[in-house]
Amino acid sequence: MSSQYPNPDILAETDWLGERLGDPTIRIVDCDEFPAYLRLHIEGAVGMKVHHYLKGEDGTHLMPPAQFEQVMSAHGIGDEHTVVAYDGMGGLYAARLWWALDYYGHARCRVLNGGFEKWFREGRPVSRLAPHVAPAAFHAGPGSDCLCSLDDVKAAIGREDTVIWDVRSRAEYTGEDPRQNQRGGHMPGAVHLEWLDLTAPPARSGLLLPADQIRGRLQALGITPDKNVYTH
Repeated sequence: MSSQYPNPDILAETDWLGERLGDPTIRIVDCDEFPAYLRLHIEGAVGMKVHHYLKGEDGTHLMPPAQFEQVMSAHGIGDEHTVVAYDGMGGLYAARLWWALDYYGHARCRVLNGGFEKWFREGRPVSRLAPHVAPAAFHAGPGSDCLCSLDDVKAAIGREDTVIWDVRSRAEYTGEDPRQNQRGGHMPGAVHLEWLDLTAPPARSGLLLPADQIRGRLQALGITPDKNVYTH
């Protein structure tokens, strides 16, 4: 149950959502790539017609406020809606939408625990039909302090009150897999725990581990509530 977590309101369990299908105050958003949405999705969900990382046109980390407002409005997401985001990628894309909404001051957003796979396995309503949604009025706030700059991270290196947490794969952290980067490896002093290691098997289930297990894995790396934590 979500209630075992310190902030249960940022998760939606499948039972909770199943009881609220058709609720006009809830906007269900499929965050997978649009062709996957068209193949099958949760009944009543809208599909994202933009890239799931929601980056700005100039490659910035996040769309600027005006562009974000326009995209949310076009998907029928208004100030009055509780957004339930899900995907079939372990929660990666759904969490991105949750983070972007929270950054711009829309706190009423939940990530579906277990994502589409759990919903589908439980035999809950799915569809290939895209619902018609009217544009909604969405207003972006000024942006919160949950996004740090490169200078912020540089200044945090070596500080005892701070943890730099690298959530990439082990091979990226060690430098064995540099991907598209000119150099491989990790920031000095960064600890490593891949984001997938906080979810239950099988891989990309999107189902969070119990709260005590997550807490234990974080504490083992020194990631505790008294620390400033920079994730990347």
